[in-house]
Amino acid sequence: MTISKGMQWSRAELASVLILAAVILIVLPLALDIFRLNLVGKYLTYAFVAVGLVLCWGYGGILSLGQGVFFGLGGYCIAMFLKLEASDPESTKIQSTPGIPDFMDWNQLTELPAFWVPFKSFTWALIAMLLVPGVLAAIVGFAMFKRRVGGVYFAIITQAIAAILTILIIGQQGYTGGVNGITDLRTLHGWDIRTDSAKYILYYVNAALLIGAVIGVRYILKSKLGKLLIALRDKEERVRFSGYDVASFKVFMFVLAALLSAIGGAMFTLQVGFMSPSFVGIVPSIEMVIFTAVGGRMSLVGAVYGSLLVNWAKTFFSESFPELWLLFMGGLFIAVVMYFPNGLAGIVDQFMKKRAAARAAAPTPPLVTEPVAPAVGALSPADATASPAPQPLADQQVRA
Repeated sequence: MTISKGMQWSRAELASVLILAAVILIVLPLALDIFRLNLVGKYLTYAFVAVGLVLCWGYGGILSLGQGVFFGLGGYCIAMFLKLEASDPESTKIQSTPGIPDFMDWNQLTELPAFWVPFKSFTWALIAMLLVPGVLAAIVGFAMFKRRVGGVYFAIITQAIAAILTILIIGQQGYTGGVNGITDLRTLHGWDIRTDSAKYILYYVNAALLIGAVIGVRYILKSKLGKLLIALRDKEERVRFSGYDVASFKVFMFVLAALLSAIGGAMFTLQVGFMSPSFVGIVPSIEMVIFTAVGGRMSLVGAVYGSLLVNWAKTFFSESFPELWLLFMGGLFIAVVMYFPNGLAGIVDQFMKKRAAARAAAPTPPLVTEPVAPAVGALSPADATASPAPQPLADQQVRA
């Protein structure tokens, strides 16, 4: 049975993925209580965005500062279904209009808006979770890349989209929940997602999906398509003159990164129990880029560790130094950019290279052979070549 090159794993790659799986699937659940583990689960949802940025930014050279848009859209699609399930007529009988979400009743809406109605179906919510961000990413990608807009201009445009969507969500409070977002999410098909057992299950589902995303993106990067993406980043004009449709490949990368972000947003909503515009805007989008930079924008596993490290530091500093934690975080980011431009993955790579170089430079000891003792009665080489010893005089006379 033959295995394609994209499916072949080097020993280091296989070890890094297995260690990551062991850490998030075994070590952390055993070491942390459910409250802290739920926080780690929230951090891992950001790792979906970081993995997508490794593909889009690290290998494709497309820096997007608006990934929070797709993260938020995926989360809102699932939140709409959960909110409708929590807004049954029995639970909302004290409202002026029972059967609609509470924030709609507060804003004098008397019926469910038409675009909310399909989200009564969980199947449609799952489809929309991928369809809405994917379509938006495709539209933006085709509009920009077909006109050869890239670099800093593309980054600024994605920032503008994040700002526009945030303003739209906050301004349409009666339809989106406004600045508070969609809150008080309780059940999924009658299953209470607020219990400890549900949090454990959702954590493992989230971790398994993340490992699958890392393996899937790794397969793409090791395939011929991945080599072409690197060529696009380094020599775009040469790839274009070779006859490839550069814009289509860029759109593919951007859409795939958006879909990964949307999955992360959906898992965030399920684990945390709400979704708000604070995860859609410019600031969270830039923070997601920082997660990738700290972990290493050329390393899928490093991006996951970067998301864990930065968010853990954010939580630790905000709990221990509530007045200074922003300064600590700023110092951490500056130190990484100045001294570790390739992130955590770069530090590990340098260490491994130095170790390999030290092994290669180490002198090999000379071979020492044990002398072989001659057999009893055998002559040594020196004895064989020497002249015969003179015989005693008595022996000579007897012979005579």
